[in-house]
Amino acid sequence: MIKLFAKLSANLKNFKAAKAALFGAGVFLIVYFLQINLVIALFLVALYAYFKKRCLNIRSCNALNLVFLFLLIFTLCYFILKERWPIFFLPFSFLPLLVTLLFSSLELSLILNLALAISLAAYSANPFALFLFFLFGAVFASIFTFGARRRTTVIRAGLFTGILQAAALVFLEHFWIGQPLRYLILAVNSLACSVIVLGALPIFEYLFNNITNISLLELADFHHPLLQRMIMEAPGTYHHSLVVGNLSESACRAVGANALLARIGAYYHDIGKLSKPGYFSENQEVSESKHDNLTPTISKMIIMNHVKEGVELAKKYKLGAALQDFIQEHHGKSLVYYFYRRALEALEEDHEVKEEGFRYPGPKPNTKETAVVLLADSVEAATRALKDPSPAKVEELVHKVINNKFIDGQLDECDLTLKDLEKISAVFIRILSGIYHSRISYPEERNGQNLNKKPAKENPHQSQKDKKSNP
Repeated sequence: MIKLFAKLSANLKNFKAAKAALFGAGVFLIVYFLQINLVIALFLVALYAYFKKRCLNIRSCNALNLVFLFLLIFTLCYFILKERWPIFFLPFSFLPLLVTLLFSSLELSLILNLALAISLAAYSANPFALFLFFLFGAVFASIFTFGARRRTTVIRAGLFTGILQAAALVFLEHFWIGQPLRYLILAVNSLACSVIVLGALPIFEYLFNNITNISLLELADFHHPLLQRMIMEAPGTYHHSLVVGNLSESACRAVGANALLARIGAYYHDIGKLSKPGYFSENQEVSESKHDNLTPTISKMIIMNHVKEGVELAKKYKLGAALQDFIQEHHGKSLVYYFYRRALEALEEDHEVKEEGFRYPGPKPNTKETAVVLLADSVEAATRALKDPSPAKVEELVHKVINNKFIDGQLDECDLTLKDLEKISAVFIRILSGIYHSRISYPEERNGQNLNKKPAKENPHQSQKDKKSNP
């Protein structure tokens, strides 16, 4: 078995090597056909290798998607230069705006735009000016767009980038302002790029199976059919998801993860419970449970199946792969402990209860965001079950739950550090202590009198005669 696995691994490595070699050969052929210096081909191959390493830490980042974007913009710019149009008509801001929105990475935007600038500069008659404007577009458009949640932010980024590029042209020509139309073209060019990017963004989201902050905010609308169903059919799950979303957003902000993605992922992580909402504790009446008349095996199948049914609902409503990850990974491979204990208690002779049969199928969380939602989901459910949620008990419970998840190996595949877990614990304790704090009991009114009202003080100047007449 070990030899077979080693053989398959070797074949896979050979396939990857052949794929990389084929890509390199293709780049050299294209560069040779376009009559560009072959050094550019070496530079592009080196960048491709860099992408393959760095993209492992960026969600939905695929080197082929980046190559597609590069070739798309390169082809457009190539024909503009071939027709000998002024370089001011080149879409300098299009690529950085689009890459920053799609992948939320300043690094990818800068490096990809650098590759485009150097490749086109080798073909252009004015390489320095072309490279400068692409560099300005990469830096400023990416910075202004990073973390954008509104379309107006993208429009503003395009406008500001265009103004700065026009200023760069003034500096490049040593403050000699000639042909003012060129400055206007640069400003309008960048603004037009931002408008086109917004129009084309849904297409690239669909092609790359990706989701941006703008689309996430649209999914946060509580008029979404799935959220409306949760409000009406599973109000307990809906409230639980809101609290988990708030916990996850604050925790992700503390550890430098995508807070918006975590919040929206938490809103939809339990949509699979819509198929059988009454079988989950947050939607049940206190006096009875539907699991009382079921065997532990049947109960755990119903509980665990909400992950599979959630993924099916997500596909039906086209939520995207990013949100499907939250549904699949928010339990990892955790143990359904309650029904596992019931199965052990009902164990008969000559029978065996395997722990593996009471674990979720996984996979385990592989990003910070899905790992935080897993922790928030477990902590919120455990805190809600406390009879006396004092701050000390909440703090003890939060540390206990997170430690158990860590020891159980549910966080092995994500890049959360111990320092991150401490920050997450502090956020959870602060928020949960505020939500589930104990309240004082107010005295009730009796016989129409308010018991909170204090009796009037006796007037020391009242005469003895008045006191006797008014006992």
